Amino acid sequence: MQVFLFVIVGLISGGLGAMVGLGGGVIIVPALTLFCGVPIRQAIAASLVAVIATSITAAIGYVREGFANIRLGMTLEISTSIGGMLGGLTAAALNREVLSGIFGVALGLISGYLLVRHRIADSYTLSCEQGLLGGCYYDPSLGKEVHYRVRRLPVGLLASFIAGNISGLLGVGGGFIKVPTLIIAMGIPVKAAIATSSFMIGITACAGAYIYYTRGMVNPLVAVPVTLGVTAGAYISSRLAPRVKSVYLTIILAIILLGLSIQMLLAAFGINLLGQ
Repeated sequence: MQVFLFVIVGLISGGLGAMVGLGGGVIIVPALTLFCGVPIRQAIAASLVAVIATSITAAIGYVREGFANIRLGMTLEISTSIGGMLGGLTAAALNREVLSGIFGVALGLISGYLLVRHRIADSYTLSCEQGLLGGCYYDPSLGKEVHYRVRRLPVGLLASFIAGNISGLLGVGGGFIKVPTLIIAMGIPVKAAIATSSFMIGITACAGAYIYYTRGMVNPLVAVPVTLGVTAGAYISSRLAPRVKSVYLTIILAIILLGLSIQMLLAAFGINLLGQ
């Protein structure tokens, strides 16, 4: 019965997360912890395993279409993976209450990001000279090839390290940091930023998941059904997304995450309104 519940958690998390481009990690960890009574470190480990699976699925499509900038992604992954491993080591050293508090704060920030991200617009520099890390792709909505240069690489490396640290610490993809940084600070077009971030997230999650695995925190009875559910949810979401107005779904998810944020913060002080 509990295994079936884990699949349902993954299904809902993967479906909602994929529709708004965040992945399921931001929902998986609080859902497993608050509703299923799973220890938070096992929940984070299961989330990282699920993130790896969904990232691979998404990245295949983005790479095939030419949106993902592989050179840039691998360059940023140097600092991101280091951050992911350090985040995993940090999580192993923190107690449950502190982890719950940190996750609560992170959920609140992600909720705010969802509500304002529609204001983030393309700020890329059109250039025939792409430089070493720049790229190009064909945009069917514009009917032309888009060429761009990469700006402020040091800022991107720093932000990637922070995103990796958060990923390893909390079991989330870190896309809510990577995507705005790629667009605003580095001048990457929105479509290329989302694709490159999706490609990077799986590699980052591998670094964090390795630490949890070596510490014996990956419980297959939790991780496997959650991953199956997330993968199925993400696939169903990809089929339904064109028919759903994402703006309404984003607002609903932001409200849900805000509620989960409050409960995770309360859990840090031993208060659980959900009765677990």
